[in-house]
Amino acid sequence: MTAPHPTAAFEVFYRAEHGRLLRYFRKQVGRDEAPDLVQETFTRLLRSGVFDRVENPTAYLMRSARNLLIERARRKMREQCIALPYDDERDAPVHAEQAWRIEEADVRRIYRRTLRAMPRRTRRIFLMHRLKGMTYREIAEQIGISDKGVQHHMMRALARCRRAASSQW
Repeated sequence: MTAPHPTAAFEVFYRAEHGRLLRYFRKQVGRDEAPDLVQETFTRLLRSGVFDRVENPTAYLMRSARNLLIERARRKMREQCIALPYDDERDAPVHAEQAWRIEEADVRRIYRRTLRAMPRRTRRIFLMHRLKGMTYREIAEQIGISDKGVQHHMMRALARCRRAASSQW
């Protein structure tokens, strides 16, 4: 499509706005690409046929320049996307059993980290109950605190475990 013959008003507008648009593009993309973008912006404005109808041609020109930069950035992003061929070994799906093992290892790691972060007494009470299977009363008698004290430490330990698990997933 060839550009229509520019009007005298467009030529005056071109001369008046060329320098400003060139400075704008130089700030955005540098000296090398700026002249081409200026030319493209004015060409698009002329081809659109709206120059004589817009209320504020300068604002329209600057919006067109901004849109051109956005289009250019999107195009570059698309060009940078590389289609890689499927690699059977690298891209093979993870089997359910393997996925469960990975998840189990993650849970164990979080659990160990959470236990290490607990206050010593809370950790001890939690492990006595969970690993040794001791009742709250047995723990209370062995440590020398009340059943309510054991319950308090257990609630703190379980809350820490819950927070650690929920922050991970």
